[in-house]
Amino acid sequence: MNLLETQRSMAAALMVPLGRNGRVARKTSDGNSMAAEAARIIKPKDRLSSLERLEIYSRSYWFRLLDSFTDDFPGLRAIVGEKAFERLANAYLRERPSRSFTLRDLGSQLIEWLEVNPAFVRRHRALALDMARLEWAHIVAFDGPQYPVLDPEHLLEPGPGLRLGVQPYVTLLELQYPVDELRVAVRSNEEGSATASNAASHRTRRAVQKVGQARKEQIFVAVHRVNSSVYYRRLEPEEFRLLEALRDGRPVVRAIQEAFGESTRKAEEIPGLLESWFGAWAQFGWLTVLQKRKGSRLK
Repeated sequence: MNLLETQRSMAAALMVPLGRNGRVARKTSDGNSMAAEAARIIKPKDRLSSLERLEIYSRSYWFRLLDSFTDDFPGLRAIVGEKAFERLANAYLRERPSRSFTLRDLGSQLIEWLEVNPAFVRRHRALALDMARLEWAHIVAFDGPQYPVLDPEHLLEPGPGLRLGVQPYVTLLELQYPVDELRVAVRSNEEGSATASNAASHRTRRAVQKVGQARKEQIFVAVHRVNSSVYYRRLEPEEFRLLEALRDGRPVVRAIQEAFGESTRKAEEIPGLLESWFGAWAQFGWLTVLQKRKGSRLK
């Protein structure tokens, strides 16, 4: 067996989910004996067998994945509970194993997975999905790409065909529950849990219960970053629709028309709202000018 084959065999063995009690699995993904596979690729030592040496690396790999996943979704964990979240995390990582060089992408398929595996969130399905969407948006906002920020000169003589885009790290969410406030509360409780863990857990449970029992409503949130810190900003319905239209490549004039098409706002209110919104977006650096690429067609 050459080096490349050994590396591939080692990686395959490490990526087999752990068995009971967090121990190395007894079988490989092909159904073969893990002990035999370990002996094939790892030499034993005086005090450790081949399987025991493999287990050290396998446990390190899986515990690191689980720790990272838990760190990324504290709000979801608070909603479903510690034990249920542990089962959810293990099942998800088995079915959607890491295919990226970075742990940052671990939860990239979680929303889709939860939609087809609702048993893991039980009666909290809608709330859990809202939180998972928010927390994945949080990850995107933290290190997502950024295009050149809009230059104010572009707005001096905008013209009817001006197209503005929204930065790709900004995620626009339409939610049913105030999970933005809940996640902030969960994080705040966690930060203070070192000295009063029981009290913090109690506060978190109460916060989850309060939000879970709240009446469903339309909540519009933009998840974004400022100076490497992630923030959640509530949006007006028309503001949300306008940003969506800009994100989808609509010309500014058409985007405004779409945003206020079904609005009950008075006509005289609209200029002031637009001035306020565009001013805030420019301050946050959300806007960029869409450049038409060669061979592409903007709608």
